Amino acid sequence: KCHSDNVSVVSDDVVVMMSLPCLRDSLSRLQLEYVDIVFANRTDINSPMEEVVRAMTFVINHGMAMYWGTSRWSAMEIMEAYSVARQFNLIPPVCEQAEYHYFHRDKVEVQLPELYHKIGVGVMTWSPLAGGLISGKYNDGVPEDSRAAMKGYVWMKDRIFSEEGQKQLAKIKELHPLADRMNCTLSQLAIAWCLRSERVSCVLLGITNTDQLQENLGCIRVLSQLSPQTVAEMDALLGNKPRPKKEALA
Repeated sequence: KCHSDNVSVVSDDVVVMMSLPCLRDSLSRLQLEYVDIVFANRTDINSPMEEVVRAMTFVINHGMAMYWGTSRWSAMEIMEAYSVARQFNLIPPVCEQAEYHYFHRDKVEVQLPELYHKIGVGVMTWSPLAGGLISGKYNDGVPEDSRAAMKGYVWMKDRIFSEEGQKQLAKIKELHPLADRMNCTLSQLAIAWCLRSERVSCVLLGITNTDQLQENLGCIRVLSQLSPQTVAEMDALLGNKPRPKKEALA
C-alpha cells in the first residue's frame, strides 16, 4: 500500500512518489518485477486528488504495478479520482479495499454497488472475522495469546467488552447452531458469507499459522452450501441488513 502522505508534486505537473525507493525495495523482497495491484491507503486532505491519481499512474506507467486501487476511501472520493483520471487522461482506480463482515455492511452492500454499476469499480474486502470476534475467540474472555491481549490493542479489548461488543458476541453464539448444522466452523461460515456477495471480488484473510489457513480455506466448501434461504436466516438472526437507498427513502 502507498500512504497518501508519501505523494508530492515538484513542479509543472511533474509528480514523484517519495516512497518510490520503498516500492522498489518491496518488489525486490518479494522477488517480483511488478505486482498486480497497488493500493492508495486512505486519502489526505493535504494532497490534491490530482496528485494521488498522477502518482498511481506514474507507478503503473513505470511497470511496478498493473492496476491501482483505493483503501478506506469513501464512494465520493473514489468518484472524484475517477473523474480526475478521465479529465487528465490518467489511470483510474479499479478496486476499493473495504472492511466487510457481519457487523460492518453498509459500505459494501449499499454505497459501493452504485460505483460498480457506474464506473466498474470492484471490491476487495478485509477483516471478515472482525479481528477474531466472529471466530468465537473472545466468547469466554480475552485469551493471552490473542491480538486483544497485546500491547497497543487496548482499543480492541475495550470494543469487545463494550455494550455493542457484547451484543455482537451474543449474535455470534446464536450462529453456532447454524454452523454446526452446516458442519463448519464459525470462521468458515463468516468468510463464505462475505464471498456470497456478488459485489465482492475477493476476501483478504489474516492468518498466523498454517492450521488457520487450512481452516479458513474450508469456506470454499461452505460457500457452495450457502443457499438464499440460509443467507436469509442469517440476516434475520443478525437483524442488521442494510436497506437500499430507495427503500430507506420510501
